[in-house]
Amino acid sequence: MMVGGKMKRVFVIVVLAVALLLAGCQQPEKKVQEVQLTILTGGAAGTYYPIGGAMAEVINKYAKGVKATAVTSGASVTNARKIGNKEAELALLQNDIAYYAYNGIEMFKDKPVKNMMGIATLYPEVIQIVTLKESGIKTIYDLKGKKVAVGAPGSGTAVDALQILNAAGIDETNTKIEYRDFKEVADGLKDRTIDAGFIVAGIPTAAVSDVAAVRDVMIVEVPDEIYKKLTEKYKFYTQYTIPAGTYKGLDKDVKTVAVLAMLVTRDDIPEDVIYEVTKAIFEHRDELVAAHKRAQDITLETALEGMPIPLHPGAEKYYKEKGLL
Repeated sequence: MMVGGKMKRVFVIVVLAVALLLAGCQQPEKKVQEVQLTILTGGAAGTYYPIGGAMAEVINKYAKGVKATAVTSGASVTNARKIGNKEAELALLQNDIAYYAYNGIEMFKDKPVKNMMGIATLYPEVIQIVTLKESGIKTIYDLKGKKVAVGAPGSGTAVDALQILNAAGIDETNTKIEYRDFKEVADGLKDRTIDAGFIVAGIPTAAVSDVAAVRDVMIVEVPDEIYKKLTEKYKFYTQYTIPAGTYKGLDKDVKTVAVLAMLVTRDDIPEDVIYEVTKAIFEHRDELVAAHKRAQDITLETALEGMPIPLHPGAEKYYKEKGLL
């Protein structure tokens, strides 16, 4: 009996020892830390906000270990500065503003944004020089000597407008230049207090449609020679044709130029995070299109067109996988 009892105790001790050994060998379960991203967009009434919101949704659904929140903001210039100050991880803005910010020129000459990196260019922000048919303005050169609104002070629209006007030999010495936002441009045309105004946005733009509802409007062509002059100095411009019928009374196609909306990030965001973000956006593009028709122009084939700043390594990895680089 004694021997049997000892054997039993030994057996129990061995079983306990094995159990403890196995427990010690098990690796503690790692808790995956989700990365939280903020996407800066624009005003709630604009295009950036719904596009950014749709991007946040696809990132949350399909990007492993990443959660995103889209927030309203002051759009391009504000977004670039907030990226520079590390107030957000992702932002929508125009590619010309990204170029100015990264290179420390125009409105960023006092504080460059060197930590900004590109993820993708998205869709055209069309430069529309709007006038009334009754104005007698037929070409861009006819703007000389007229009263022309070029966008809000310090805005990307104003910078674009002055570059285009200068390429046509027009400046404040020979033309009355006024600084007005989109609504003020629309009101000025309706009230006939300006002769023409610049609006930079996806088309159709509500401000232009608003004018076309009460006045016969015309979009002034930006001819090939002006486009050529622009791109000799600024690589972010592309050519664009506004189709006939885009606005009431617009009875023929109009050639103009455009900048591009783009998605940017910071250089300290990990490669794997931006890879997942890029992959989610392009592999679930249909969900972006369902949220806003402007997303129809977001394609993998055009994601690197007009890219004005260095590409983030995470985005670069995805594009290499897809054979774009």
